[in-house]
Amino acid sequence: MSFDALIKKVKQAEVALETSERRTMARWKDLKIVWKEGWTPGRIVIAGLASGFLIGRAKPLKLVGGGGVLNLVTALSGLFASGSAQAAADEAGQAADVAVSTAPDASASTSTQSAAI
Repeated sequence: MSFDALIKKVKQAEVALETSERRTMARWKDLKIVWKEGWTPGRIVIAGLASGFLIGRAKPLKLVGGGGVLNLVTALSGLFASGSAQAAADEAGQAADVAVSTAPDASASTSTQSAAI
């Protein structure tokens, strides 16, 4: 192969890699959105009940020395709970921003109403 052919082949590989990277990032973004939207309050309660049941069932494992499994499940449940709390905090922040942006309009209407009285 000539040097020009190798350069052309490398450029094609770079374009293919960049395309794949863009596609992967778009899919990752979609997955994050779907994951956050999927954690509804009902699903969180069901996940809590299921993990509580599994931890309760793991009690015999603790007698045999499976305490590490129980610690792992406990740590993972805390991790998922903090992720859910972060998502809820983000939503609350967005709601506060919307409330602040609409608040000046509401104060203007109440000042005109009080002036009329």
